[in-house]
Amino acid sequence: MDDALYGKRDKRGDWKPSKVLEYPPVFVWPARPLQFLKWFFGYPGYLAPWNLFYAAVGTLLWLYATPSFETTREFSVGWIAFLLVRNAALVFAFFGAFHLRLYMQRSQGTSFKFNGKWPSTDNDAFLFRNQNIDNVIWTFASAVPIWTAFEALTLWAFANGIIPYVSWAEHPIYCAAIMLLIPTFRDLHFYLVHRLIHWPPLYRAVHKLHHNNVNPGPWSGLAMHPVEHLLYFSGVLIHWIVPSSPLHAIFHLTHAGLAPAPGHAGFDKVVLADGKAIDVHCYDHYLHHKYFECNYADGVIPLDKWFGTFHDGTPESQERMDKRFMERARKQAAREAERSGAAG
Repeated sequence: MDDALYGKRDKRGDWKPSKVLEYPPVFVWPARPLQFLKWFFGYPGYLAPWNLFYAAVGTLLWLYATPSFETTREFSVGWIAFLLVRNAALVFAFFGAFHLRLYMQRSQGTSFKFNGKWPSTDNDAFLFRNQNIDNVIWTFASAVPIWTAFEALTLWAFANGIIPYVSWAEHPIYCAAIMLLIPTFRDLHFYLVHRLIHWPPLYRAVHKLHHNNVNPGPWSGLAMHPVEHLLYFSGVLIHWIVPSSPLHAIFHLTHAGLAPAPGHAGFDKVVLADGKAIDVHCYDHYLHHKYFECNYADGVIPLDKWFGTFHDGTPESQERMDKRFMERARKQAAREAERSGAAG
């Protein structure tokens, strides 16, 4: 599959899709019900391929790879260690599949790769000066244990009746609605956390570790500071407030744990052996890693559009962002001049 049919490369060798980024027809007026239904049920759309995939994985984990209430009622090393190994194996398989095909086998070369270069293997910003090694260490030493801790605590709370439980058998429509809303809630939670950790003191102390990945790959997705992992996975605590089931919580955490792999793949499409391709839909977040202060959200709710931080990949968006940076720099210079004058 020729990437030139879908985009073009600039003088630096970076690839940009021809299609302009846009939000789905959800928060629009006048309403567009037919377009909404096409997006919701179509491919690619809200359900397919990724949200359905994460929901299927979460359901299988709940049915076949999660200890019973009788087991999780008491904390013990055995069942918590089982969850840790289960989650680590899931991450290794899913993230590893992207990395193997795109970065080890390089099966499609740089076709559809946003950044024309490969991840750094000699950069002192990373542990052992190697981006992939650094990313893998943070993923398994921090992300997976913190994910597992939230999951174990939530299962224990469900088993002991500490948090409100809703049965799928008794309330199937309500439970299905909660499943459908989880990805949208995750978008809202991610935006709020993301804006928080871009506050300069937190950015320097915490989020900068993730943003060292200017040229992200799949393993960059969960390569975060432990404080960021705590904030990132804390979204599951909504199920401590909103009546839910353990399946909802497991789907929520599975979504949070796996979505960063395609979200940081660094490629717009993954080309399959038969010449067909899967849309990865990570261009918006790639632009965030490239420019740092745009596209904080990554989903249905047009939060960046509402707050003036949306970058759709066009020169016009670039110009608006540059003007925003210049205006902020002007105000900062004026404040510093005012402080200097007061001190004098």
